[in-house]
Amino acid sequence: MKLDESSILEALKTVTVKGQEIDLVAAGIISGVIIKDGNIGFSIEIDPSEAAKAAPLKDAAEAAVLALDGVASATAMLTSHRKQQPAQPQQQPAENVMHEPARQIIAVASGKGGVGKSTTSINLALALKDLGKTVAILDADIYGPSLPRLLGTSQRPSTANKRIVPIEAFGLKAMSIGFLMEEDAPTIWRGPMVMSALEQMLKDVDWGEPDILIIDMPPGTGDAQLTLSQRCKLAGAVIVSTPQDLALIDARKGLNMFRKVNVPVLGIIENMSYFICPSCGDEAHIFGHGGAEMEARKLDVPFLGPIPLEMEIRANSDAGTPIVASMPDSKHAEVYRGIAAKLLESLPDSAPKAPKITIG
Repeated sequence: MKLDESSILEALKTVTVKGQEIDLVAAGIISGVIIKDGNIGFSIEIDPSEAAKAAPLKDAAEAAVLALDGVASATAMLTSHRKQQPAQPQQQPAENVMHEPARQIIAVASGKGGVGKSTTSINLALALKDLGKTVAILDADIYGPSLPRLLGTSQRPSTANKRIVPIEAFGLKAMSIGFLMEEDAPTIWRGPMVMSALEQMLKDVDWGEPDILIIDMPPGTGDAQLTLSQRCKLAGAVIVSTPQDLALIDARKGLNMFRKVNVPVLGIIENMSYFICPSCGDEAHIFGHGGAEMEARKLDVPFLGPIPLEMEIRANSDAGTPIVASMPDSKHAEVYRGIAAKLLESLPDSAPKAPKITIG
C-alpha cells in the first residue's frame, strides 16, 4: 500500500469517536496530515470541554496509523475551538499556565520578517551556552520554520514515555515543526491548530529543564506571540531590528506588544548594523546605523549591541553551521557572546510571575 494521505485517512476510519457511531474521518475532525520519511503527523480537533479525556482517542489514532506498513512513527496533535468571549480585562487563569520547560524563557522577536531574527536566535543560544548555561531553542514559526536549516539537520524527533525527545545539535536541545515535515511543504493550518502545536511543543517535549529556553518567535504581533505570552512565564523578550526607519517602526510595535502583556523587554539588538569591506576595510552603513540604539534610549530599554552585515555569518547560517559554533574564535562569534553577556545582566534574578493580559 502506498503511504499517502488517503492511506492515512483510511487507517483513521477504523477509530471511532467515543459515544458515537462515527469514525474520526467521517466526524470531520482530522486535518493537517504530514508525511515525512515514514513519520506521520496529523491534527484531531476536539471539544475544549473534552480535552482532559482525549488522551485515549489520541493514542488509538496514533496506533491505527502506526500499524500501516512503512510508518516509522505517528504523532497526533490535539486542537480545539473555543467560543469567542467578549473582550474584557482579565488575568490569565493559573490553571491555563503550563509547567515551565526551563528556568528562564526568553522570546526573541521582531516586528517584521527579514531582519535576521532566526540567525540571531541560534547564535545567541550558542553564545549563552559558551557562557556556561544549558540552553534549548524552540522554533515557534509554524508557517516558516528555519531551525532545521540553521542546524543543518532534518532528523526526526523520537518519542519516549509519551513525550517528544528534542533534537540535539551543537550542544543545544532543539524543537521545530520543520523537523516533522519536508522543507518545501507548506503548513496549511488554521490559527487554533497553530496554537495547539505551539503548546504541545512546549509542554510535551522533554526539554530536561535547561537554564534558558530561547523561543525564536514568528515575525509580527499575532496569535502566536499572545499565546506564548499568556501560557509561558517569559523572563523577557529581545527585539531584533535592522537600523532603517521602516524596520524600527515595526520593532517598536513588537516592543509595545510585549509591554502591553507585561513581559519585560530585555533589550534591542541592531542586526546588519554595518558592513566592513573585505578589500579596503572601510565601514559602510548600508541600512543606516545606530537607529536601534537610538530607539532603545528613546524607549528606555537596554541596547544589547550591533551585529555586522557579514557574508560569513550568512554563509554559515545557510550551511547549517552557525558561526558561534563553527568559528568560535572569530570576531563575529565574540560579538554574539558580548550580546549574550549583556542579556544575562538584563535577566531578572527571580522567577517571573505569569503575565496579566489586558485587552483594550
